[in-house]
Amino acid sequence: MPVDLYGSAYGNFATQALEQARRETYGEDFGQSSWVTGDEYRRFFKLLELAATDHVLDVGCGSGGPALFLAREVGCRVTGVDVNEAGIQAGLSLVRRAGLEERVHFRRADVRETLPFSDETFDAIVCMDAICHMPDRRRLFDEWRRVLRKGGRMLYTDPVVVTGLISKDDLATRSSTGYFEFCPTGVNEQLIREAGFELTRTEDVTANEVEVSRRWHDARQRLAEELIRLESEETFAGLQRFLATVHRLTTDGQLSRFAYLGLKH
Repeated sequence: MPVDLYGSAYGNFATQALEQARRETYGEDFGQSSWVTGDEYRRFFKLLELAATDHVLDVGCGSGGPALFLAREVGCRVTGVDVNEAGIQAGLSLVRRAGLEERVHFRRADVRETLPFSDETFDAIVCMDAICHMPDRRRLFDEWRRVLRKGGRMLYTDPVVVTGLISKDDLATRSSTGYFEFCPTGVNEQLIREAGFELTRTEDVTANEVEVSRRWHDARQRLAEELIRLESEETFAGLQRFLATVHRLTTDGQLSRFAYLGLKH
C-alpha cells in the first residue's frame, strides 16, 4: 500500500515532532529527508572540490535544508529543483528566515522535462538519494551535462542498487513511498559514461543508509503518539514498515547505496 513519506515530511516540516525525529535520526539536523548526514555531505563537498565562487544545482532538493546547508558550508550559490510543491514552499520559507535570498533559490521542476536552465549554467550538480525516483536516467544525465560548464562535476547517490536476491514483497514495500527505479550493479556506471561524463569515483556508502534507517525508525517509534496525530495511524504504520524494510535489506546486502562522481570535459 502506498505511503506518503515526502508529503508528510515536507507538509509537516516545521512541527516539533518531526524536528525531534530529525535530530534523533541525523544528529545534525539541517532539514534533510534522505540517508545523508552532515559529515557525509561535507565529505561529498570536498570530493566535488566546491568553492565559494561556484553555482551548484541541487536536483531533488526536497524541503531545501540541504541546499541551505551547502550554501552556508561552502559559501556558494545554490539552486534547488524538486517536483514536490510542499517541499519547494518549505525551502522558500527556510531561505527567507535565513536571509539567504541572494544565494539560494528554489523552483518547482519536473525532471521528466527539459531543465529550465540555459546551457553551461552550473559548476556542479548534487542529487542525494533522489535519482531512484526519476525516470529516463540516461536522458536526465544528458540534461545534467548540458547545464554543466566545462570542467563541471556531478555527484549523486543511488540508495537502491540491487546487490542481492530480493523478493517481490520486499520490492513493493521498499517502493511504497512513490515512483522507484531499482538499478542493477554496473548500470549507473554505464549510463554515466554513455552521457559523456568521465566517471572518476564509485563508492559504496550503504553504511549511512543502514544506520539512518534504524535511527529514523526508532525515533519515529518513540514519537508515535504525536506522529499518528499528524499523519494518521495508517500512514505512520506504513512508514515504519518502509523504514524497517530499508534497514533489513541494506543490512543483509540485498540493496546497496552507492555514490557516483562524474566530470564533464
